[in-house]
Amino acid sequence: MDENKKAAQKKKVTHFITMAVLVILFLAFIFPFIMVIINAFKTKGDITADPLALVGSHGFILTNFTDAMKKMNFATSFTNSLMITTISTIFTILLSAMTAFVIVRNKWKACGLLFSLMIASMVIPFQVLMIPLVSLYGGIFGVLNSRITLILMHIGFSLSMATFMFHGAIHTSIPLELEEAALIDGCTRWQTYWKIVFPLLKPTIATVAIIDAMAFWNDYLLPSLVLGRKELYTLPIATQAFYGTYSTDLGLVMAALLLAMLPILVLYLFLQRYIVEGVTSGAVKG
Repeated sequence: MDENKKAAQKKKVTHFITMAVLVILFLAFIFPFIMVIINAFKTKGDITADPLALVGSHGFILTNFTDAMKKMNFATSFTNSLMITTISTIFTILLSAMTAFVIVRNKWKACGLLFSLMIASMVIPFQVLMIPLVSLYGGIFGVLNSRITLILMHIGFSLSMATFMFHGAIHTSIPLELEEAALIDGCTRWQTYWKIVFPLLKPTIATVAIIDAMAFWNDYLLPSLVLGRKELYTLPIATQAFYGTYSTDLGLVMAALLLAMLPILVLYLFLQRYIVEGVTSGAVKG
């Protein structure tokens, strides 16, 4: 009995320490977001005087949002971000899911080699390819300053990771017998994929969608290299309008950052319940 009590007490202490560490980590991660929210409604002077205050001396200032939207040309930038993110995410999902299906269901050497190359490409940092990429597409082909170019680059850089996730989901979660039964019932291979396999990949689709959408929406480096004209700017690039050489209006910056992050936060809230299921669906073979 004494040993059981000691084990129970040890378990409670371990649980308490674990929860305390998790709470501290949560507060550390959420603190910058809270700072953006509370300072988006303050004047520049109030932020400088006391950035931790919930309300500034001038109360809640809503003009930061209207001024930020005008200065960053919010409507155009939002449309560009939405278009680029949506198209890139949809095509990444479609192409990677089909690629993974072909690799899993065919034992060709070419499929194994392709999958190995895609896995190997995941370890190459974008910074290594940055200068050659801009030199090639800008200097030789002259196709920069185009949304289509940026969309194709987003798809290319994200395809390997998405294919890896779909490969695990198809390999471990979708029995081959389902496809064989559909083929016996008269379905073609194409119909089998779209009517049987693809709907069963919903958790992985949601996971890839939120991961890639967040990456595309928040990306600053690649769009800044590809999009040079102001009318093509995405939201992350448009926020640079608030940073001056000698001064920065922090109130407008915070308002702009909040406007830029809200759409992707809404998407995350709708799809969050699928993320863990999608990530773990290919982790353990059933």
